Amino acid sequence: MAVVSSRGQRLGNTIAIAAVVVVTFIMLAPIYWIISTSFKPRNLATTNPPTIVFQPEVSPFVKLFTKRVQLKPKEVVDYENAPWFEKLVFDGGERITRSGKGEIQLSGYPDRFINSLIIAITSTVLAVSMGTITAYGFSRFKVKGEADLLFFVLSTRMLPPIVVAIPMFLMYRAVGLNDSHLGLIILYTAFNVSFAVWLMKGFIDEIPKEYEEAALVDGYTRIQAFFRIVLPEAATGIAATAVFCFITAWNEYAFALIMTNRRAQTAPPFIPSQIGSGLPDWTVIAAGTFLFLLPVAIFTFLLRNHLLRGMSFGAIRK
Repeated sequence: MAVVSSRGQRLGNTIAIAAVVVVTFIMLAPIYWIISTSFKPRNLATTNPPTIVFQPEVSPFVKLFTKRVQLKPKEVVDYENAPWFEKLVFDGGERITRSGKGEIQLSGYPDRFINSLIIAITSTVLAVSMGTITAYGFSRFKVKGEADLLFFVLSTRMLPPIVVAIPMFLMYRAVGLNDSHLGLIILYTAFNVSFAVWLMKGFIDEIPKEYEEAALVDGYTRIQAFFRIVLPEAATGIAATAVFCFITAWNEYAFALIMTNRRAQTAPPFIPSQIGSGLPDWTVIAAGTFLFLLPVAIFTFLLRNHLLRGMSFGAIRK
């Protein structure tokens, strides 16, 4: 019986490992495809069957960051004296546009990328800060109608963004917040704060009240106890909440598409607009998507030690 049980256990482990490998492959395949496409020549982006082995090139990134036009049939260009990156564009039948002073004109992607960073980081800091303070109040004090208030806070996440985008657009246009950084920051903060409250309340509930009571006996004020006792203990939860809030704000598309046009537009609605002559240039779109993935991946990697603990924190009570 022991031999049969051992064989069955080994078989189960083998099946589990195989399942993990398959799921990992399925989840990473789109990421690999985006990254590989961002380094492909344009003529290999849509081949059938797909091209797996190719000579990588950086021309999609050059096209992503510059403005270009198609070369005319008899147009002559100074190929020999052109910079190396401009030669890559010449080879694709295009040329980089220049200003009247001869300066290379950049595309709108760098500005949109910076807009995404400003809006996502600011709204995440505000949402996590307000969510932590609100969650502390619900966790430590008796609030009349607490259950109803918490449900009301959560209800702000029940409607999909596209449903409220048009009314919000009309409201923002009336008060002059349309196509502004402040407008999107307020919107993303309001959208994320409910999630932050519910998540942080679970974390703070797990911190024993005796810690604060001991600090109060030692002469600390309530605010001092909050900053010196509660916040350090809730650091794991704050990190996990920040990751989810940042990802939500960073990837948001509907509000950014409708509420912005040029000045405060973020990267998600801008990337699909990168088209070539007549047909979408998928290599440029893939390059923009690849660069757009990096901040989230780096942020999540830096907080990886807190993330797993944060996912399970509050689920098991002592």
